[in-house]
Amino acid sequence: MTETWNINDPVLKEDLEDLAAFCHRQNLSGKTFFITGATGLIGSQIGRALLLSNKLYGDQIKVAAFVRSREKAEALYDGLTDGLAIVTGDIADHPDFDGDVDYIIHTASPTGSKYFVSHPVETIHAAIDGTDNMLRFAKEKAVSAFLYLSSLEVYGTPDPDQNPMPETGHGYIDSTNVRSSYSEGKRIVECLCASYAQEYGVPSKIARLAQTFGPGVRYDDGRVFAEFARCVIEKKDISLHTQGRTVRNYCYTRDAVKGLLTVLLHGSVGEAYNVANPETACSIREMADLTASLNPEGSTRVCIDIPDDVSKFGYNPEMIIRLDPSKLEALGWKAEIGIKEMFERLIASMKAER
Repeated sequence: MTETWNINDPVLKEDLEDLAAFCHRQNLSGKTFFITGATGLIGSQIGRALLLSNKLYGDQIKVAAFVRSREKAEALYDGLTDGLAIVTGDIADHPDFDGDVDYIIHTASPTGSKYFVSHPVETIHAAIDGTDNMLRFAKEKAVSAFLYLSSLEVYGTPDPDQNPMPETGHGYIDSTNVRSSYSEGKRIVECLCASYAQEYGVPSKIARLAQTFGPGVRYDDGRVFAEFARCVIEKKDISLHTQGRTVRNYCYTRDAVKGLLTVLLHGSVGEAYNVANPETACSIREMADLTASLNPEGSTRVCIDIPDDVSKFGYNPEMIIRLDPSKLEALGWKAEIGIKEMFERLIASMKAER
């Protein structure tokens, strides 16, 4: 690992420098953050932003990056070693980390819809066993705050009239559908976090994150936003395997990281907060059309190609859900990047990676 921080992706570099300035303003010098999933999209941006604030502002923040692959972590955190400890292991195992911990940010989780369908048992155990282990670790370390990354999927399929969706809202989830392994896992773990807060005094907080993307998404990512961006880059048509009528809102990665840190540092113990940009609500079809329009040659079209068995893709039921972030906004957070700019920056970032 070198001592000079450099990154080939100028869009991601700009975002991380902005996030580093945000971290510096939080007066976190001397604090230790333990981050699970620290090589994932969200975990890595939180970790690198904290460490970059050391390099740019002379802060003395420590980051313990809990990962499965040391090699991957060393590549991601290249040049940001001041304050970094790489801890290898599985979230179901007790971390081999003896130092003090001020904050735990638990981001580790399966994220692929196809995985939820093909490995529902593993999806459930990763949620319950992994989070229980991290909460016990938080209790042992007497942390100042524990943040759990939940999802908009805890709301299930809501009544269309229940929009925007506040944290007190709820919808229907079919518990006998294996695709619900992810949604139901998130739901019970939220209750587990609140239970650890009440019974053991663990200061746990919950962030219900809308689907989030932006710079840092891998070129081969299998999620729909990455597929749309790849089609524009490769000048291919976008194929939808449904009519694309599902409506939801989204969040840009940089906005999401600021929202998560706001919940961690200023949110109430045992409570949940929606993290989403209310201005980004659109249907999958509208999102596909928008992305296709970003091909300057106009050669990307949107096509409907519905297979005989759509269940293998692991899609959620068709729904309309718009998260209401006003509870988080009351803490001073505000999303800044809209859906068009999200895709413009994602495409530029994926081109740089390519």
